Amino acid sequence: MANTPSNNGEYEHYYVPEQSKLPFIGSIALGLIVFGAASTVHQNSGLYADKAGDSYGLWVLLAGIALIIGMLWTWWSNVIDESLGGLYSKQMDRSFRQGMMWFITSEVMFFAAFFGALFYIRLFVVPWLGGEGAKVSTHELLWPDFVNVWPLTLTPGGDTTTAMPPWGLPLINTIILVTSSVTLTISHHALIAGNNFKAWTWLFWTVALGAVFLYLQGVEYHHAYTEMGLTLDAGVYGSTFFMLTGFHGMHVTLGTLMLLVMLFRMAKGHFTPEKHFAFEAAAWYWHFVDVVWIGLFIFVYCL
Repeated sequence: MANTPSNNGEYEHYYVPEQSKLPFIGSIALGLIVFGAASTVHQNSGLYADKAGDSYGLWVLLAGIALIIGMLWTWWSNVIDESLGGLYSKQMDRSFRQGMMWFITSEVMFFAAFFGALFYIRLFVVPWLGGEGAKVSTHELLWPDFVNVWPLTLTPGGDTTTAMPPWGLPLINTIILVTSSVTLTISHHALIAGNNFKAWTWLFWTVALGAVFLYLQGVEYHHAYTEMGLTLDAGVYGSTFFMLTGFHGMHVTLGTLMLLVMLFRMAKGHFTPEKHFAFEAAAWYWHFVDVVWIGLFIFVYCL
């Protein structure tokens, strides 16, 4: 335990946990996930189809996912026990808030990189290939028959694909996610008002809406692969489409799991109107995911 000065000049206890191997285990898990995911993508794209033993990529990916789930379960269980044990002070609460804000900031930068790649391709690369603003005829050497239009449904290899229309499942999923933010806000206000049953009920519907979103996205992906010819290796349009929507789906999965944990904790009475930052942190993350999806719907599906 350490002492830190509070706002009124008095010193308060600041809990400092013991050294843990969990961050190191998490680093190993993330490394396995990256290596396994990259190997699996390369294998599915056919780049290494002639090599034996490439099937290990999926197993490495699953091992990394299992390891990080176990690490997070242990770590978060320790944090919950410490919080319920009264070890945390107001300064610790402020530290948690700052940490969550910086985490969401890093996520903003993560998606900004992918949106930036999409904008660069659409505003610069595609026009250049079409000969727009070119001082030399490089585009005639690279792709003489290229047509400056987005989305690109024709690949350099001559394969064709179909653009995903926005007014079917994507619009439904947009409505679902926007509605989930409303239900989550109602749950939060009910928790502040001390109405735990109302808070739990609206949080339950938020988790349910998140699960429905993921199911419909799976239906959309299946339709894209089996009927539209829209795959991860279907040119730059397919790769940007699945990278942006796929990573967002991964974040929705994480957000749904976070809210599910909050649902169980709320049922156990872990939260009070004055002390429920874990719920607030999950809510911040969920609202961020919803805002990202609105950007995806506009720039990936509509424009």
